[in-house]
Amino acid sequence: MMPIARTPLARAFAAAGLTLAIAVAAGMPAGAEVVCDTDKAEAGECDPGPAAGTATEGAGAGATIAVDLPVEAIRKIIRDYLLEHPEILAEAEQVLAARRAAQEAEEERSAIRAHRAALLADPEAPVGGNPDGAITVVEFFDYRCGYCRRVKPTLETLIAENDDLRVVYKEFPILGMESLEAARAALASRAQGGYGAFHAALMDADGSFSRDHIMEVARSVGLDDERLARDMDDPAIDGLIQQNILLAQDLGIRGTPAFVIGERLVRGAMPIARFRAVIADAREALQQGAAE
Repeated sequence: MMPIARTPLARAFAAAGLTLAIAVAAGMPAGAEVVCDTDKAEAGECDPGPAAGTATEGAGAGATIAVDLPVEAIRKIIRDYLLEHPEILAEAEQVLAARRAAQEAEEERSAIRAHRAALLADPEAPVGGNPDGAITVVEFFDYRCGYCRRVKPTLETLIAENDDLRVVYKEFPILGMESLEAARAALASRAQGGYGAFHAALMDADGSFSRDHIMEVARSVGLDDERLARDMDDPAIDGLIQQNILLAQDLGIRGTPAFVIGERLVRGAMPIARFRAVIADAREALQQGAAE
């Protein structure tokens, strides 16, 4: 049997039920979890054991408590308590943020699993590093994105450090028509076997990405610019870019750069130390899966 309530707050919760009191005071739906914190337990105001019932069950079992507090009185008691202990709100916000982050991470993992083939095994997607590498980094990028440019040397260092690292490039032109033009040219360069060098040159290029400037960059890495211009008109290239855009939307990617490494989605350019840590986690998960 629940002990007799000793404080106004406990009497209010016992009279109306914790769930109802919070619902009245804060507009939360009934059915929320009833909890017993350590302060109440130490004061003997609740039974934290697994057999503990609700406040209303305790009242029904014979506890001598008031059950006729008006709603306004309950609201005032809860308000006064929260004003005296505002840290409760900060703690609740931290718990809520942690739960949301965990839920978002799980949703991202589910989306990555559902689109694994499109991420890892698309035969039309350009690949850098070790094409047969066990660890894959999928990069969604835009040639006009400053952060994508900044992260390029980091990716090059990671490829040099990890002989089993495979990089899949997903053209994701979101910054206007010049971005689209550069993406189309880069994908068209595959027909001449020049994607890797052209991709790197576009990332390093200064100025706008007008057609003339793109062709100038193409010539600088030995590409036939006239053939490149013809190949850019292949409808399959626009189809591939559209596939990348839809894939990014399904994964919740709205900006560049974004990376899929193992079952993790990382948004934005990261310091190389964090890249190394995420890659190490992916490698460990892969080894554990192989051992099982």
